[in-house]
Amino acid sequence: MIRTYLLTLLLGILPISELRGAIPYAYFKGSPLWLSFLLGVLSNALVPLLGFLFFNTLHNLLYKWNLYRKFFDKTVARARVKVGDKVSKYGLLGLMLFVAVPLPITGAWTGTIGAWVLGLDKKKSILFILLGVLIAGVVVSTVIYTGSSIASIFTKTIYI
Repeated sequence: MIRTYLLTLLLGILPISELRGAIPYAYFKGSPLWLSFLLGVLSNALVPLLGFLFFNTLHNLLYKWNLYRKFFDKTVARARVKVGDKVSKYGLLGLMLFVAVPLPITGAWTGTIGAWVLGLDKKKSILFILLGVLIAGVVVSTVIYTGSSIASIFTKTIYI
């Protein structure tokens, strides 16, 4: 079971799965739903902290190179023009809701990248990303719970 818990923590941190993969993995490997939720959410809550640290460090190293600096400045300027109205309209609440929707290409990693690129306040962004992670965890856990409850109508457990 320790292996399942460690893999759950890893899945919660990985950009491709995040808690959308971590919670179902742990649950269907036999972990109670409350523990699956806890492991998935806690590991995914590390993402904005690791993300801001990684992006700032890597960016500071690469920004010294002229080619990177030109590419970065151009990309950020384009991104800010493209989503600037939405960011000023929805702000951090929009960031939280974006992270909270458990769909592909949304989540803590994408929210962290967006907040970092757009230059949003780091501490406030982390707080709202964490709230989004918590909401996403509740949504994923609810879907798992109701889905497994509905599935039990169509399946029969045989005790041997």
